[in-house]
Amino acid sequence: MSISTVGVVGLGNMGLGMAKSLVRAGFSVIGYDISDARRAQVEAEGVRFLPLAEVLNGADALVFSLPFAKDVEAVVTAPGGLLSRSDRKVVVIDTSTSDPGTTRRLATRLAETGHGLLDAPVSGGPSGAETGSLTMMIGGEAADMELAQGVIAALSAKAVHVGASGAGNIAKLVNNMLVAAHLVTTGEALKLSESAGLSAEEALKVVNAATGRSAISEAMVPRWVIPATFDSGFSAGLMRKDLRLALELAAETGSPTPLCSRAGEIWEEARQGRIPDTADFTLMADYRSK
Repeated sequence: MSISTVGVVGLGNMGLGMAKSLVRAGFSVIGYDISDARRAQVEAEGVRFLPLAEVLNGADALVFSLPFAKDVEAVVTAPGGLLSRSDRKVVVIDTSTSDPGTTRRLATRLAETGHGLLDAPVSGGPSGAETGSLTMMIGGEAADMELAQGVIAALSAKAVHVGASGAGNIAKLVNNMLVAAHLVTTGEALKLSESAGLSAEEALKVVNAATGRSAISEAMVPRWVIPATFDSGFSAGLMRKDLRLALELAAETGSPTPLCSRAGEIWEEARQGRIPDTADFTLMADYRSK
């Protein structure tokens, strides 16, 4: 079953970048965003901006890029939308960071009506979306992943099928829990270095050549923290949401997370001060203001 038309629901920083990558790969792309103000920018990139019902009923495959699990559920269950379609099988590639329980429940509902759902959260940020070089961690049926392979290839440089429905979101939550903690610890370490008389730049040369390195120290700090641009395109509010979901999953499964729970408290404490939800999440590693 071929896929020629892809619908993208959610055309923010990530969704628009993915839509552009799909256009570049030769797909006909239709899209919807809750903000009609996105229309001109979207259509300038070769994407037809349509009402949600038309996107859900006109696409051969769907890509979701939405902020919360409740938004994903609202789109999947929209009246007259995907659950009412019987003309073909549609695979939903949900790149949102959601909770595994919601994903599994929606996957069951879609399967009952002949459709598929891949939970496929991504890493790589807006630049990765724009260049089709995201890393995708995918949960769901192998047959659905095979059917949507062309779409996945257009969006990602690396796509890993990590297991059954919900597994992709588990992997993403584990990853982002580490990212949230690493931002805190890296900022504290660089502040210590500066306070003791060694510049952050010099300290990073050692850290990144030794065992303390991470994606935070190797990529984020040099790119967004040291230049003080703080424009990664990912908000502190979204990181707080992901960390909250990870810690809720830990509580549900009885998995102790004393250090990451404290990181969660630090993120919450910063909300009322220097890092509101609208700020860039890399501010958490700003060693100048700690």
